[in-house]
Amino acid sequence: MDPLVEPGPPLTPEQVERSSRHLLLPGIGDAGQRRLRNARVGVVGAGGLGAPVLQYLAAAGIGTITVVDDDVVDASNLQRQVIHGVDDVGRPKVDSARDAIAAIDPSIDVRPVRTRLTSANVDAVLAGHDLVVDGTDNFPTRYLVDEACERLGLPLVWGSVLRFDAQVSVSWAAAGVTMRDLFPTPPVDGVSCAEAGVLGALCGQVGSVMATEVVKLLTGLGEPLLGRVLVIDALRGRWEQVPVRRRAGGGEPSVRSVGPAAPATRSIDVDTLARRLALRTDGRDRFELIDVREPAEAAAASIPGARLVPLAGVLDGSALTDLPRDREIVVHCAVGGRSAAAVEVLCAAGFEATNLEGGIRAWLAAGR
Repeated sequence: MDPLVEPGPPLTPEQVERSSRHLLLPGIGDAGQRRLRNARVGVVGAGGLGAPVLQYLAAAGIGTITVVDDDVVDASNLQRQVIHGVDDVGRPKVDSARDAIAAIDPSIDVRPVRTRLTSANVDAVLAGHDLVVDGTDNFPTRYLVDEACERLGLPLVWGSVLRFDAQVSVSWAAAGVTMRDLFPTPPVDGVSCAEAGVLGALCGQVGSVMATEVVKLLTGLGEPLLGRVLVIDALRGRWEQVPVRRRAGGGEPSVRSVGPAAPATRSIDVDTLARRLALRTDGRDRFELIDVREPAEAAAASIPGARLVPLAGVLDGSALTDLPRDREIVVHCAVGGRSAAAVEVLCAAGFEATNLEGGIRAWLAAGR
């Protein structure tokens, strides 16, 4: 793909010395390094993912970096947010990040923006950048940023980490893929790192991958993670990729999809599922009902006859060998977000899969 940024002015002697290892790389060299120096990158979140991203973008010589965060440094952040130190506890994260970037390269133009993004200000904050990085930890902000980037025509590098698992991808409406192609509706049942925990070192792995994607996009180097989600299972030491395709009605993506073409995602409501479960009991409807939530969630409430298959096993493929290919698979989670992602993977793998709209919450709300 073409580079996002034109080369800037000639490098100074100090910049040549600093970036000497980049200058040796085919595809970067002098022109690529000048592109990085000429780039304007917005980073949303100076936490677990934003910290390593900011460090490596600064080390790479990105000319202008905007840091967006409204939080202050807490002692519990230090386990993974390596851009902050003990002396920064209580300081705004954007100020701590600014100082850390300046310590790496004082010539970088760092623009701290201490604010919470809303629908009223997100376009103004992100406009004027060449690319945006999303290192936030909640779905409402992720979708807010993704939709703003779509309106502004900007590519978005995003990552997420929870416990021992992570995902990284690139969304870019102009190239045919947005976050809603992976998650059509924002899951409202997601848990945060504060609730579930996170392996600190995994944030460094993921942030480094995100920074690599930024460099690739800015310089036109290699193949970016467009139409693909990199799924990382730290405990098993596995890195897999999951294809992402334009959702039904969204047109054809301009990037080539990975793997065979998948049918449009199908869904059913809880009333239909109830009728079908009754028919299944009588042997008149053959299908498999799977629950892709975590074991603790299933222990609290479950749909009768559902088989527990946590989402991680679907995403990395380890659970697919135990699923039937001779009958339909109906998938549910808490509200429908994780199950929609599972259905995409199952369909891409050749299964006949259907999503339960509203998940178990809709099932319980209907008095089932």
